[in-house]
Amino acid sequence: MNSRRLAFPALISAGLLWGTTVPLSKLALAWLPPAWLALCRFGLAAVILMLAGRSARGQKALRAAMSPAILATGAVGYGGSVVLQNIGVQHTSVTHAALLIGTMPALVAIIAALAGHGVARPAAWAGFALSLAGVAVVAAGKGGGATLGGDAIVLAAQVLAAAFVVSQSRLLRGRDPVAVTAVQLMAAAALTLPLALAEGTPAGHAGSGALLATGLLVLAGTVAPTVLFAYGQTQVRADVAGAFVNLEPLVGAIAGAVLFADPLGAAQLAGGAAILAGIALSTLQAVRARPRKAPPAAPRDTAGAGRGNGRYHRVPAASASWR
Repeated sequence: MNSRRLAFPALISAGLLWGTTVPLSKLALAWLPPAWLALCRFGLAAVILMLAGRSARGQKALRAAMSPAILATGAVGYGGSVVLQNIGVQHTSVTHAALLIGTMPALVAIIAALAGHGVARPAAWAGFALSLAGVAVVAAGKGGGATLGGDAIVLAAQVLAAAFVVSQSRLLRGRDPVAVTAVQLMAAAALTLPLALAEGTPAGHAGSGALLATGLLVLAGTVAPTVLFAYGQTQVRADVAGAFVNLEPLVGAIAGAVLFADPLGAAQLAGGAAILAGIALSTLQAVRARPRKAPPAAPRDTAGAGRGNGRYHRVPAASASWR
C-alpha cells in the first residue's frame, strides 16, 4: 500500500512536469526543427538514464529491458508521437496544443477497454467526459496562432501516445521502470535520427533562450517525468495513470497565456476547473481501492493430497489493478 500511495505523487509530478514540454518545445523550435528537437531530447535523456544505471544491477536491468517490444514501443510511442506533436506545435498555438493533450486520458481509457484491460467505472468515465468538456471549452478560443491542421496533427500524436500508455502495463511487469524508460528513449532517438537528417542542418540561431529551453526539455520535460510516470504505472491501472496527464494541458495553457499571450478568459478558466474536477472523478475509484487479502494456505499432507489447494496466483501490481 505504501508503494501504491507513492504512485499518486509520482503521477502528479509527472503530469506537472510534462505540462512544461509544449511551451519549452515552442521556444526550442525557434532553433531546431521538429525531428532534430526530438532527437536531441530523447538522445540526451537516454544517455543520462544509462549513465545513472552504470552499476552491475543497473546493467542487468538494462539487458532485461532490451526486448523487441520495448524497443518498438519506445520508438513509436515516444519518438513518433513527439515528432508529430512538435510538427503540430509549429502550426498551432501553445494553448491549443497543450489542451488537446487533455484528450489522452479518454483515449487511454477507450484503447484500454478495446484491448480488454480497462475496468473504469461510471464515475471514472464521467471524469473523462468532464475533462474532455473542459478541454473543448478552452480549445474553442481563437487567436494565438492556432490552426485546424496543427490541432489535427497534435491530436494524432495523442492517439499514438495513448496506445503507448496502454502497452506499458505489460512491458513493465517484472522490469525496472528506469531501465525500460532508458531503452525506450534510446529507441526513440534511433527512430528520429533519420528523420532529423532528412530535415537537413538546423538553420535557426541557437540563442541562450532556445538552449536553456532545450536543456530544460531534456531534464525537466523528459528524464524526470518519464521515470516518475513509469514508476506510477507499475502500481495503478492504465486509465488511472492516464488521468494525471490532464495536468499537462492545464499547465501548458497557463504557460501559453503568461509567456505567449494566448487568450485565456473566463471560459478558459472554467474549462481548467472542469479538467481538474475530471481528474478527481476519474481517480476516485483508485484512491478508494484496497488490495484483496490472499487466501490462507491449506495444510499439505505427506502424501501430497493437499498440494496446490492453498496456492493462489499473485498478479503483479501493474496488471492486478489495471499505462
